[in-house]
Amino acid sequence: MRFGRLLAPWLGLWLTGCAMVDFSRPGTPAGQPLASLASYFAEFCAVSQILQKPGFGATVRGDIGGHSVFFLNGACRAAHRGQTTIQLCDEPGAEPADGVGLSMNAHFRNAKWVATPGRDFFLNGNLAPDQPLTRAGHAAVMAEARRLGLYDGVEFHPEVFADMPAGMPREEWVQQVSVSTDYGISLGRGRFCARVPVNRAQMASMVTFLNAQNAPYRDHGEVFHWNLFKDNCIHLAHNALAAAGLWPEWRTGRPWLVSVLDFPVPRNEFVNLMQRVADVGLLDPLELHSDAAARRALLDYGQLPVRAGALMESRPPQQPNEVYETGLKLIFYDAEFVGPYQGWFDAIQADPTQYEPQRNRAWVAAQHRLALARRQPLAWWLRQPGIPDRDRFAVTYHRFYSLLEHAVAAAAPAPTALHTAEATP
Repeated sequence: MRFGRLLAPWLGLWLTGCAMVDFSRPGTPAGQPLASLASYFAEFCAVSQILQKPGFGATVRGDIGGHSVFFLNGACRAAHRGQTTIQLCDEPGAEPADGVGLSMNAHFRNAKWVATPGRDFFLNGNLAPDQPLTRAGHAAVMAEARRLGLYDGVEFHPEVFADMPAGMPREEWVQQVSVSTDYGISLGRGRFCARVPVNRAQMASMVTFLNAQNAPYRDHGEVFHWNLFKDNCIHLAHNALAAAGLWPEWRTGRPWLVSVLDFPVPRNEFVNLMQRVADVGLLDPLELHSDAAARRALLDYGQLPVRAGALMESRPPQQPNEVYETGLKLIFYDAEFVGPYQGWFDAIQADPTQYEPQRNRAWVAAQHRLALARRQPLAWWLRQPGIPDRDRFAVTYHRFYSLLEHAVAAAAPAPTALHTAEATP
């Protein structure tokens, strides 16, 4: 649900900007490594404001709306094109990594986003959750970013350098204004992330979309200008997921008044995504057929709307921390006393099926079994009024139940050795 309409964002600025946010709940899912849960997944992270302490070079202090970043497991930087082009990791020419993190930044002039290889470095700067952040550790993360060439060939707008001290190398200043925003996110920011499993075809569609977003600035000499209302970092991630059939596109570049009244913001979008991947209403064939994005995911990508592995995680900034303040805000653009987002967020945090892998798998399997048990014959459905695109409903119906039957069978527990022996004549 989009709650940017009717000036709720502006009211939210007044009503929800006071409290510090606890990023320690529910924490990181325990157990299996992420890659063992899904070979391909997209991860949207709503990240807090950043409050760098004085005395560490460029003092970066952000607003309470925060920032967002996007990680793709199974996509990598294209070695021959640098950090503004990506491809599937199993294709020739890809840099070795588990995936790539993307950050869209108003600083960039000839790119909309840059890519950072490796989830741990992108999100955590390769630091353990309880590892103190020292001045030396902060410098080491920036040194690793330079080694990776994160900004090789990326031009920054001239105003980024307005406060750069005389005699400082531009490359050093670039790292100072970018760390914990484009990479090493947890050094100075807390985060809430929503992870969505996808298949290879969906990942390929997202890669194609994202490369096309950078192409005008990378290849055709256009100048990128970030716009909070018309084209921001959440638009980028939202529309990459739309390219994979997750939900409808959020149009960019709309007229000013329309954009101001309906624009995506990080923490709201986190809630929207967690609700979308748990929307059991879409396990009804008519609801699914009526939802153009869900139907496309089903028919074009063979993907059910609710699937195991869609999980949240949270992580606070590094503590103790010599470089950044750790009491941070990340607001909803929502009216605190009349808006629903805080309640929705609290429900997500309180539900173990939203962040514990085993409980999530069990919950999804139960929803699939329930949907299958409620199956009505196709002829029954075709007697119902109000079916949109009625001539194609049979295709949706058969594809949905074929995938659902397969998912239920795959989730069924394997027979034990005792039962197998008893069944043997």
